[in-house]
Amino acid sequence: MKRLALAGLALTAGIAPLWAADLPQSPAPVYEAVPSPQQSIDWTGLYVGGNLGWAFGHFDNRAGGNSGLDTDANGVAGGLYTGYNFQVTPNVVVGAEADFSLTDLEENKTSNGLTVQSKSNWNSNIRARLGYSFDRYLVYGAGGLALADLEVSGNGDSDSKTALGWTLGAGGEAAITNNLSAKLEYVYQDFGEQDFNLNGTGVSSDLNTSQVRLGLGYKF
Repeated sequence: MKRLALAGLALTAGIAPLWAADLPQSPAPVYEAVPSPQQSIDWTGLYVGGNLGWAFGHFDNRAGGNSGLDTDANGVAGGLYTGYNFQVTPNVVVGAEADFSLTDLEENKTSNGLTVQSKSNWNSNIRARLGYSFDRYLVYGAGGLALADLEVSGNGDSDSKTALGWTLGAGGEAAITNNLSAKLEYVYQDFGEQDFNLNGTGVSSDLNTSQVRLGLGYKF
């Protein structure tokens, strides 16, 4: 009896794999590769915008041996900007930008009987930009040429000129939509020494300014 049982088990063990081979087989599951994240914003294009902020100016004034005429001024600054960005890689963005701002920088200083008024009513920048994007966010540095009007008054006279200098700055920008963006930036300008003549009294003035401003732009 035991021999018959063992023979039956052996026969079953031999036939079972053959039956299993004839049964329909379920296909092996197929897993799709997870796609890499794609940039949802393209920074390439022409843009225009407006900015508003606060300007700080330092006038380093001297009249002959009178070096006590330095003064500081600050006030509202606002204007327009335009530029073009080119997205070189998914993260690197290069571009150029020009801006023009009206400023309210004006202050008087008296030293050794001489009163000098220093004033700057507008300034402008022409800058190259280099940025790094995190999809809809961009951080950048910028630098280039700066221009500003500089007027000095005193001794019953006034003299003015357009000063040429250099500028450096940095900022961050966020794409609100595919066309609308907002930015916050800091801009430094240095115009070097400018010479003025006030009724025969020579005055030299060295202006540097800083601006912190918010901008809202539209990309075409």
